[in-house]
Amino acid sequence: MDDVETFGGVLTRWRKRRRMTGRALADAMGFDRSYISHVEHGRHPASADFARRAEAALSAGGEIWRAWQSAGGTEQPAPPAPRGSGGLVVEHDHAELRYRAGAFTAVMRRAIRNTGPDPVTRYLMRISVDRHPGDPQAANRLYRRHPLTFDELALSARCDGEEMDWQVKLDRDSFKEVWLRFENDRGRFPLYPGERATLEYAYTVGEDKWGPWFQRAVRLHTLRLSVRLVFPADMVPAVWGTHTSATAEAAPLPTPVTRRRDGDTDVFDWSTEDPPLNSRYRLEWRLREHAGPGNTAPPELRTAGDRMRAAGIVQRDDPRLGRAARRIDLPARPGEVRELVDELLAAVQRVREHHVFGKGMGLAAPQIGVDRAVAVVLPPGDDAEPLVLLNPRIIEQSDEEDERYEGCLSFFDVRGLVPRPLRLEVEHTTPDGRQVITVFTDALARLVAHEVDHLHGRLYTDRMRPGVHPIAVAEYQGTGRPWTYPG
Repeated sequence: MDDVETFGGVLTRWRKRRRMTGRALADAMGFDRSYISHVEHGRHPASADFARRAEAALSAGGEIWRAWQSAGGTEQPAPPAPRGSGGLVVEHDHAELRYRAGAFTAVMRRAIRNTGPDPVTRYLMRISVDRHPGDPQAANRLYRRHPLTFDELALSARCDGEEMDWQVKLDRDSFKEVWLRFENDRGRFPLYPGERATLEYAYTVGEDKWGPWFQRAVRLHTLRLSVRLVFPADMVPAVWGTHTSATAEAAPLPTPVTRRRDGDTDVFDWSTEDPPLNSRYRLEWRLREHAGPGNTAPPELRTAGDRMRAAGIVQRDDPRLGRAARRIDLPARPGEVRELVDELLAAVQRVREHHVFGKGMGLAAPQIGVDRAVAVVLPPGDDAEPLVLLNPRIIEQSDEEDERYEGCLSFFDVRGLVPRPLRLEVEHTTPDGRQVITVFTDALARLVAHEVDHLHGRLYTDRMRPGVHPIAVAEYQGTGRPWTYPG
């Protein structure tokens, strides 16, 4: 029996690798869903046009096209690179961001290859800054008064060591687009079909205009993506990140960020192979000064509650926690949902820098100061996928309860015994506006109930039995260990 993978098998494997449904692939390619299914199951031969479109939609590095040729395709021209790429493939995209003396310097290196039929004469690059992520009004005020300028950026670019001219395509207060041109005052050096080159460009932004985040967007077919962040070690840096794509909600980075000490700096490295087209990888950080010899944090960050406040979690004395959150309008505002879920997951990553959550955890939008009925819940387990709840409402609960200690990020210095039902039925909204009902049991029921309470302006102390009071976290013995249930 021949073990060679069929064209349909290659197509299915790449579709799943890109986390696309058959319908999503059909939409991206402009084909009927049933035709995709017939090709994947070998019931219909693929045309050259189909193979090209599949290659472009899935960014398979030529594998789908080669599989089509191996299956008997006779048309010989090479497959096109992904749409909009101009024939360029990025073999390695490496970005380094270094903070020193009040300024951030970014150096981008891209090893590129021209897989198209025409010479490449320019390359589009972007610079985007946001000193106040999550607060667009503050950002608009800042950049209207003090717009980012090309003079302060001091942009420079080279191709294989040769200086490149550049031309402004778009100049906004906090966003720039620039064409890097394969030419200078000494001549032109276009990238011809089949040729490779290494682009390097650099720019500097002061800390007064650069926020604590760095995002990489995959706009060309890319084989490897890596990022390095370098901070002074005495600022005790902490780094985390999230990943979003056209076919998936925001989630923690697919691979870990590593950390090492290099002299007086802490170096954070992160990389991934074959990132999907249109993916976004966002790294965030927190910097702080040492409080003095022997301290690992300043006085305002010595307690658990202080650290949660520093991570951006609204604390118990804030009146926003006592108000019911407003429902989010779906499907009219899908963009708002994506942005808010991104913010919640970013806050979750900041919080996890401070604490191990063996029981799972959750975070509601009011806890980051947003008046919307949205929450995320991370079930116990390092590899568990986040659960997103939009406009949730408990419609049924079991009479059977148990009583366990809970903590709350909004007053994390204590733990309290809280009775909760062991089974919940929760009605919530999908991003496309459908109402669905999900059943949660045991630990997940407790986590979900806690977050739904937040969306209704209630804290777990409102659920505690009369005469029972929270205990100091130092007295609590269950930190980092999961809840256990019979059976």
